[in-house]
This record gives sequence, structure tokens and C-alpha cells, in this order.
Amino acid sequence: MNKRVQLLDKKQTVQKIRRIAHEILEQNFKEKEIVFVGIVDLGYVFAEMLQTFFNEISEIPTRLVKIELDKLAPLQSEIVLECQLDQLKNQVIILADDVLNTGRTLAYSIKPFLSVEIKKLQTAIIVDRGYHTFPISADYVGYSLATSTQENIVVELSETDTGVYLE
Repeated sequence: MNKRVQLLDKKQTVQKIRRIAHEILEQNFKEKEIVFVGIVDLGYVFAEMLQTFFNEISEIPTRLVKIELDKLAPLQSEIVLECQLDQLKNQVIILADDVLNTGRTLAYSIKPFLSVEIKKLQTAIIVDRGYHTFPISADYVGYSLATSTQENIVVELSETDTGVYLE
């Protein structure tokens, strides 16, 4: 039976997400609009939180967009973006997900943005595990750690439980 160990509690997790929002503002303070794109499920919840914290510290207009794909079989699944691609033309995109492990999910999530001329694409991650098998790195990282490949990182972002856990 695997034991669950808390790495970050609610306060620490929220603090990391707030810091990422500040970093996004620092790198994009001259932009006219920021589009937060969250990868379903927890990536979207993370993107919502980022947008909320960003809006607290900035007057820059923001939009929130959901992107869906099968994380276990991205080649076999359709990648669905919650808006029309032409609405993203010349926009700054912040692509958000909870955990960066191999980089596969982020790599495939980028695909829709390759068919439209965007201004900038940046990535935000709560936890970077560092086991990248794809040439993907995150622009904004809340927490980096090295674990064994047998260990699992779980991010919780709910009303009842927010934190980062090692299983």
C-alpha cells in the first residue's frame, strides 16, 4: 500500500500559484491581453486560479480557454480547443497544466497553436518532475523536485483539498 506524503499544503500551493501570476505579469507587462489556456482537468483549474490571481495584480485583460485531449493517448485523440483558433491570432498564450513529467501532454497540447500566428506561447506548471522525454520545459514552475519513476505526484486543487502529494 502506497503512503501519501504531503509536499505542499494549501497555503504553500496557493503561494506558488500567486508567485507564478506575478512572474507572468513581470514577463508580459506590456501586453494588451493574456489568454490563459488550461489543459483539462487540473490544468484548467490551475489556469482559472492563475487568471484570478493575475487579475488581482494587473489591469491587462485576460481570457480563459479550455483545451481537451486524452493525456494517455494524445495521438489517438482529438485535441479540442474551447474557442476558435482565429480568436488567438497575435495573442500571448499561457498554457497551464498541473504536473510536467515526460512533457508529452504539453507537446501535444501545443499542436493547435501551430496553425495560427500567435505572439507568444509560454507554459506554466505547478510541479516539474524533470523526467522529460520530449524537448519541453516550463517557463513558469511552482515547484521542482526529483522523484523515482515509481513515485507519483498528485496535485489537488479542490474546495476540500489543495496541495501537492507524493504517492
